[in-house]
Amino acid sequence: MLRRTLLLLLAPLLVLAACGDDDPAAERTDEQPTDPADESALDDVAVEAGPEGAAPTLTFDQPFAVSTTVRRVLEPGTGEAAADGSTVVFDFVFVNGRDGSEVSSSYGIEPATVALDGNLLDGVRIGLTGAQAGEQSLVAIAPVDGFAGQGDDEETGVREDDTLLLFLDVLEVRTPLQRAEGDAVEPAAGLPTVALDDTGKPTITVPAGEPPTELVVQPLIEGDGAVVEAGQDLTVHYTGVLWDGGEQFDSSWDRGSPATFPIGTGGVIEGWDEGLVGRTIGSQVLLVIPPEKAYKEAGQGSIPGGATLVFVVDILDAR
Repeated sequence: MLRRTLLLLLAPLLVLAACGDDDPAAERTDEQPTDPADESALDDVAVEAGPEGAAPTLTFDQPFAVSTTVRRVLEPGTGEAAADGSTVVFDFVFVNGRDGSEVSSSYGIEPATVALDGNLLDGVRIGLTGAQAGEQSLVAIAPVDGFAGQGDDEETGVREDDTLLLFLDVLEVRTPLQRAEGDAVEPAAGLPTVALDDTGKPTITVPAGEPPTELVVQPLIEGDGAVVEAGQDLTVHYTGVLWDGGEQFDSSWDRGSPATFPIGTGGVIEGWDEGLVGRTIGSQVLLVIPPEKAYKEAGQGSIPGGATLVFVVDILDAR
């Protein structure tokens, strides 16, 4: 709901290619057994490092196919292992197992930064789970964890029954905060009030009367982390309600995972860009956003035109 348009991702193949079940319980996990024959087949894929800054070359007999997603660690890493909720920074190259063509790569552009959650393509999530900084690994993504049932993709040339080979070079793994942490701030009178449940999810109560006509940025908790800068990828938990009637229209808390997006670049509504750049990691911020800094007279989805929006945002991480 926050984005003006779908954010341009470094590699669309990293994320789900089609809308699916929002229920986290319905997500594929990596607990399903793998086929030993698939593991053996992955051993036959040769990985040759390229020149500095270039993608490696994968050599294998074509077509290459597996029925279960398997992973082979080429170079072990150290430190924190990636788990649900982790932020992972990595270089990668996707290769189509059917014909050996390169489908997508971060090399020559910039590393990918993703949150390890249900928004990732299942095969990518399986490949990143347990990864450590410094690790290099090779993942064979079976169609069931790729694009089975979603149709062929003309832009990338990937068919729904293709096996994808994914080379991963993990640069950094870190775990964002789970909720805002810091010193409580007494808000100004007349603003919406906020109550937090045991998990940290806010309930927002909007006062009677006309909304402010200017953007309101009210810290509720001051975190002691780094200052958020324009151009960073920001990880947050948030809840949004309409000023008129107080109805909730969106909440990352209800989805069970934070949201990550660029900030200060025009990828989200203007009130978010203005209200969150310059805050600190760990902070919780109340935003009251007039329509001209939100969705104006056009509205968006369930948000009517001319609506003033109220958000409570927990700033969990920024890179």
